[in-house]
Amino acid sequence: MSSQPSPIYDIITIGRTCADLYADQVGCSMEDARSFSKYVGGCPTNIAIGGARLGLKTALLSRVGDDQMGRFVRQTLEAEGVETGGLATDPERLTALAFLGLEDDRNFPLLFVRTDCADAALSEADIDPDFIRSAAAIVVTGTHFSKPHLEAASFKAMRIAREAGRKVVFDIDYRPNLWGLLGAGDGDIRFVADAAVTARVQSILPGCDVVVGTDDEVRIAGGSTDTREALVNIRKVTAAMIVLKTGPKGCLVFPGPIPEDLEEGISSQGFPVEVFNVLGAGDGFMAGFLRGYVRGLPLEECCRIANACGAFAVSRHGCAPAYPSWEELQFFLDRGVVNPRLREDADLEHVHWATTRRGHWDNVCAFAIDHRVQLEDMAAQCGADPARIARLKDLALDAMLAARRPEIMLGTLLDSTHGRQALFRAEKEALWIGRPVELPGSRPLKFEGAASLG
Repeated sequence: MSSQPSPIYDIITIGRTCADLYADQVGCSMEDARSFSKYVGGCPTNIAIGGARLGLKTALLSRVGDDQMGRFVRQTLEAEGVETGGLATDPERLTALAFLGLEDDRNFPLLFVRTDCADAALSEADIDPDFIRSAAAIVVTGTHFSKPHLEAASFKAMRIAREAGRKVVFDIDYRPNLWGLLGAGDGDIRFVADAAVTARVQSILPGCDVVVGTDDEVRIAGGSTDTREALVNIRKVTAAMIVLKTGPKGCLVFPGPIPEDLEEGISSQGFPVEVFNVLGAGDGFMAGFLRGYVRGLPLEECCRIANACGAFAVSRHGCAPAYPSWEELQFFLDRGVVNPRLREDADLEHVHWATTRRGHWDNVCAFAIDHRVQLEDMAAQCGADPARIARLKDLALDAMLAARRPEIMLGTLLDSTHGRQALFRAEKEALWIGRPVELPGSRPLKFEGAASLG
């Protein structure tokens, strides 16, 4: 093996990327959900964002469509600090979607919309050897071995990585319906035994350094519904370190032979938090484990970080948005669990939003043109048509844009009473925007347009 340059990235993740649409209503069926919040999703995409939040230099290799959802995914990744040079834009296919629900603390409906989607068209031609060699480790995922062309692309990436002396991490990521074993509406069913899938997964295992999966995923990989027997079967075909995710208990790691008592595996305690949403918890766990693994930390510490990241994920809404920053994680590990509902822990939430906020406003040049009553009075005094106030605000916005400088974060204070069209333009120009909320001249204070600020 020839000598290789030092890696640029800690990890490159390969595979699914999509827009997640999470039901806002908790405790109802997907059919009864009335509104959805939009996040990025897909196992490799979540891992890349989770790793970036923990201080790793991460990159994603996948495809999005030349559409609004694809641009949303790309912009979100860039805002999170994930390298998108390996994220191709497919001009012929749409970005994948996933609808997710929270029926109760055990049932989480999941509907994949992936018919001929962009990320499922990844091919060997997308695997740039120099890009693969630029990472200390690559993460391949089970779903991207479910079709021949995806399998070929993933195996090519693994081969290049191993030849370059890089680590190969395999997230089993078993979704039976994405392997064609169930109908499109059965995305939440996590296990169906299938000998052909087991054989395909076992062909992957010899080329891996780390294999990560839940009980169900280990069972499909090992071809047995007995977890220990499945682990033994996996060990027969690979010397890879096996990481078994055990839900609220945390995880068990087996770097060598599988012990008679699985509890003898390397572990770290889980965290006592309320389960609000399990979707994406495994991806958060993986990001945490990799933060320790690629930094050469003891396996017990890798488990501790991973378990904490998983705890964050199960206690919040959404996948990637729930994952902690490194600063937040340290705060949590030092202080411990105060409120099992982490999303309702005010101190923790403050650290979360303060350290994951996108954008930096080191300087702001703001032009206040949100005046309403004052301009209306001026128009009345001179007998002018109040409709001309909107044109004045358009002219003010023109002047702002003409004065734009690269080194200044340009912004405006602008209302929707007379500046509605100007607001639309300001948003498209990516200006910093502040909007008034008070009814002009109201004493005591009244909010404009609604009884409360909420």
